[in-house]
Amino acid sequence: MKKIIIAIDGYSSCGKSTLAKQLAAKLNYVFVDSGAMYRAIALYFLRNQIDINNELQVSDALKNISLQFEYNGKTGKSDILLNGENVEKEIREMSISNKVSEVAAIEAVRLFAVHQQQLMGEKKAIVMDGRDIGTTVFPNAELKIFVTASIDVRVQRRYLELQATQPNISLDEVKENLVMRDHIDSTREISPLKQAADAVVLDNTNLTREDQLQIALNWVNERTN
Repeated sequence: MKKIIIAIDGYSSCGKSTLAKQLAAKLNYVFVDSGAMYRAIALYFLRNQIDINNELQVSDALKNISLQFEYNGKTGKSDILLNGENVEKEIREMSISNKVSEVAAIEAVRLFAVHQQQLMGEKKAIVMDGRDIGTTVFPNAELKIFVTASIDVRVQRRYLELQATQPNISLDEVKENLVMRDHIDSTREISPLKQAADAVVLDNTNLTREDQLQIALNWVNERTN
């Protein structure tokens, strides 16, 4: 069975990462969470009070950022390291969620991250999720999946996810954040979120995780056998 690149795109909290992790585990592929990369960059910018409208500050900051993924034996997942520090917990805070789309819209940031992502995909056998993976990062990926779900389902999923670490978060806050991020991601000038012309659509509004995995595995089999 030949090794391929699987590119998964979609809106916030639509289940992209869940599906990507499922596929990577099932196929023994490498999973790369591109969103975690942008969140880590946003965290660095916040910590160092980088003015995202100042091109020189942004450029200098990126020179001091090193991103790596490290397997976490306790969780069975890959955590992201920012300059050697495990920041997997910190990047999931709402303060980062409110900032990440703005940071990811900066051309220099996207060029920096895309270059890192493309290097990771040179050996194939990789699953990557994000917003421009099938259109910009891997335009020649053998399988491109565009994941979608209704806004109400996405809000509920994100709310339940955040409740564990941010018990005071409200549904209204979560919805406002998702709507804002959808708008920024879809309208940014550099690599906006959009469905690749040759992507297959997976609407998981009414699907279980097992259902969506089986559908995706069928598409994988079609392209590898």
